[in-house]
Amino acid sequence: MTTSPDAAAPENTPRVKDRPWVMRTYAGHSTAEASNALYRTNLAKGQTGLSVAFDLPTQTGYDPDSPLSRGEVGKVGVPVPHLGEMRKLFSEIPLTEMNTSMTINATAMWLLALYQVAAEEQNPDLDPAEVAAQLAGTTQNDIIKEYLSRGTYVFPPEHSLRLIADMIAYTVHQIPKWNPINICSYHLQEAGATPVQEIAYAMCTAIAVLDQVKASGQVGDEDFEKVVGRISFFVNAGVRFVEEMCKMRAFVELWDEITRERYGVQDPKMRRFRYGVQVNSLGLTEAQPENNVQRIVLEMLAVTLSKGARARAVQLPAWNEALGLPRPWDQQWSLRLQQVLAFESDLLEYDDIFDGSPVIQAKVDELIAGAKAEIDRVQAMGGAIAAVDSGYMKQELVSSHARRRAAIEDGHEIIVGVNKFDTTEPSPLTADLDGAIQVADPAAEQAALASVEAWKAQRDQTAVDAALARLAEDAKTGTNLMHATLAAARAGATTGEWAGVLREVFGEFRAPTGVAGAVGVAEAGAELTAVREQVKATGDELGGRLRLLVGKPGLDGHSNGAEQVAVRARDAGFEVIYQGIRLTPEQIVAAAVSEDVHCVGLSILSGSHMELVPAVLEGLKAAGMGDVPVIVGGIIPDSDGKRLTELGVAAV
Repeated sequence: MTTSPDAAAPENTPRVKDRPWVMRTYAGHSTAEASNALYRTNLAKGQTGLSVAFDLPTQTGYDPDSPLSRGEVGKVGVPVPHLGEMRKLFSEIPLTEMNTSMTINATAMWLLALYQVAAEEQNPDLDPAEVAAQLAGTTQNDIIKEYLSRGTYVFPPEHSLRLIADMIAYTVHQIPKWNPINICSYHLQEAGATPVQEIAYAMCTAIAVLDQVKASGQVGDEDFEKVVGRISFFVNAGVRFVEEMCKMRAFVELWDEITRERYGVQDPKMRRFRYGVQVNSLGLTEAQPENNVQRIVLEMLAVTLSKGARARAVQLPAWNEALGLPRPWDQQWSLRLQQVLAFESDLLEYDDIFDGSPVIQAKVDELIAGAKAEIDRVQAMGGAIAAVDSGYMKQELVSSHARRRAAIEDGHEIIVGVNKFDTTEPSPLTADLDGAIQVADPAAEQAALASVEAWKAQRDQTAVDAALARLAEDAKTGTNLMHATLAAARAGATTGEWAGVLREVFGEFRAPTGVAGAVGVAEAGAELTAVREQVKATGDELGGRLRLLVGKPGLDGHSNGAEQVAVRARDAGFEVIYQGIRLTPEQIVAAAVSEDVHCVGLSILSGSHMELVPAVLEGLKAAGMGDVPVIVGGIIPDSDGKRLTELGVAAV
C-alpha cells in the first residue's frame, strides 16, 4: 500500500492537500431570471461550477407555445427558447471564467451555440474565436442513454450520432477546453443497470461515438488523441459504496485499455478516465426522507475515497428530492456535505488508500470481466446503435430493474424505513409537506410565452428564415451543422424552430419500451397468487381479461416506474397496454377507447400532473368512458393529490 511522502510527518506539520473536485448543484427552474439569482447565490456559497437543468420543452426541442409544452414549461428546469433567455440566465456571470455543465442531449448543439454567442456578447472587445477558446465546461450530449432510460431523444439514432460527431469535431478545433460529450451511465443505473451493465453500456456508447467521429473524417489522426482526451463521463454511485468504488476503479482500468488498444492513444493523460457524478436518486425514499442524507454521504464516499478513481466534479441530490423540487436551503445542505468532506476531513492528504488491497482488486477484476463479456455481446450485434434498435439493451435494463424491485418486495434487499425499520417518530422536516419543497412558479409558463412572442416581434425575420434554410440544406449534406446552428442562434431563431427544421429533414423516433420482452417473476408467492385470483375473478365477472392502460402524458421521459408497473401488472394477470413516453392526453384517451380498457394508470414525474391529468379525465368523459378508474403516480405533493381526487382520480 502506498502512502504520501509526508505520511510520517510530525502531528503539527500541515499536510499538503490535493485540490478538491469541482462542486456543483444541479439547478434551474421557473425562469431564466430566477435561475440566474439561484446560480449567483450558490456561487457565493462556495460552489465552484454550474450545472444547468433545462426544462423538458428545451430538452426535447419545443418552444413554450407548442401544444406539447403544455404544463411542462419551467417545471424540471429553466426554459431557454432563444438567445435572449440565455443572456438572462448568465447575466453577471462571466462565462469565460466559469466551468459550466449543461444537462442537455438531443438539443445539445443548439444550447452550446446559444452559450457561445452569449459569451461573445459579454466580451465585445474580443474576437469570437478568442472567446470560444476560453470557454470551459461540458454538454452531456449522450443520446444513446436517452433511448434507454431518460427519454429526451428527438431524432433517430444515426442522425443523433451525426450531430454529436459534428459537435465534437467543432469543439476540438474551436473550443479546446470544452467537453463536448459526457457519456452518461448515471441514468442507466436509475433504470436498473447493475454495475457490470453500467460499465459495459457506457463503454459501448463511447466506442460508437469515437468510431463515428473517426468515420466522419472531420478530425485528423494527429488530433484524434485530443478527441479521446475531451471525452468525459457522468456516472452514478449507489449506496453499496464498496462495490461502487470498485466500479469506478474498473472504469479507470477499462477505459485506459480500450483507448490504448482500440484507438492507439499513446499519451496517458489523454487516456485518463475523467468523470463527474451525481449520486443515486433511485434509492432516495419518500418514507423517512431524513435517511436520504446518510445515503447521499455514503454514495459520495464511493466516488471520492479512491484517489486514482476520484471524480473530477460532484453534484449531490437533496434529502427531499423524492418529495418534490428542493429548496435553496436543501441544495445548500447538499453542498455543505461536500465541503465538510473536502475541507474538514483528511481525505485529500493521502495517496490512494486502496492500492495493493487484494479484496478490492478481486472485485475490480470481477467487474471488468463481466463488463468485457457484455461489451462483446453488444459489439457482436453491431454495436450500441444496433442494440438500441433491436431493443436488447432496453429489455435488459427493464428486466434488471424488475429483479431489483422483486428483491425489495420479498425483503432480500433492505430499504431502511420502507421494507424494514418502518416505525418512525413524526419528522419535523416533513411536518409541513407542502412547505418542505420548492413550488414551481405558476406564472413561469405565461412568462415564457410572452418572452417568445416579444422575441419574435423584434427580430429580423428575413435573417431568421435565411439561417434556417441554410440549416436545412446543410442537414441534407455532410456539412458540419455547428456553423449553421451558430448562424441561426445569432439571427434569433428559437429552440423549437432549430429542432423543427431538423425534425423535417431527419424525422423523429420512438425507442423500444423494453416491456414486451422483459422478465418479471417466474413463480408467484402467496400474495401475488391471491392478486392473480382476484384479477381473474373480476375479469370473468366483466366478461374478459382485465385491461390496464399505462400512460406517460407530457414530455416526461422518466419511464422506469411506468415500465415496472406494466411488468408487475402483467405478472398479476392484467393485459397491459403501454405505448411508451411522450403522449398527449388526447392520444392516451384514444388508446383507452380503442383498447376498451378497464383502468388507466398515468405516470408523471415532471410536476405537470395538475395540467395533464384533468385533460385525460375530461377526454375520457367526453368519449363516454368517464366511469373508467384513473390512477395517478409520480412525485405529487399531498395538496395536489387531494385536488386530483376531488377531480375524479380514483387513487394517487
